[in-house]
Amino acid sequence: MTNNYFDIKRELLNIALKRTNDRISMIASALETARDSSTDDTKSSAGDKYETSREMIQQDINRYQKQLLEANKDLQQLLHIESVLNSETDVARVGTLVQTNVALYFIATSIGAVKIGDSNIFVISPLAPIGQLLIGKKIGDSFVFNNIDQKVDAIY
Repeated sequence: MTNNYFDIKRELLNIALKRTNDRISMIASALETARDSSTDDTKSSAGDKYETSREMIQQDINRYQKQLLEANKDLQQLLHIESVLNSETDVARVGTLVQTNVALYFIATSIGAVKIGDSNIFVISPLAPIGQLLIGKKIGDSFVFNNIDQKVDAIY
């Protein structure tokens, strides 16, 4: 892993942005398909079968709308991180890369482990349990996650 942590953060942010934009596209496509199904079902169904089918389609539409709202919130948070990506801090917050004695975490949005060079970096949401534990920590602070003691070694 290189010593330029700003470049690593930029790469992680780009990966997170791409995955989030891809997720938004997939959800939007599924939502459009569900809406089309609803329109087609209206034209070709009658009776109780119609009501059941229409309700199931409406539930799908509602679920996709909720997923789209959440994905757009993630995107907005990532765009905010982009504006503060190169600022230095000594406190773990959204947009920071936190090195502990156990793992390396990037606090952004939840996309899981990303491999950069030889390192696995966990890209986590600030709302995830580990994210909540990390927010506000400083170098030298300790915490316990999944019964494992961790100490903050560096913040970038």
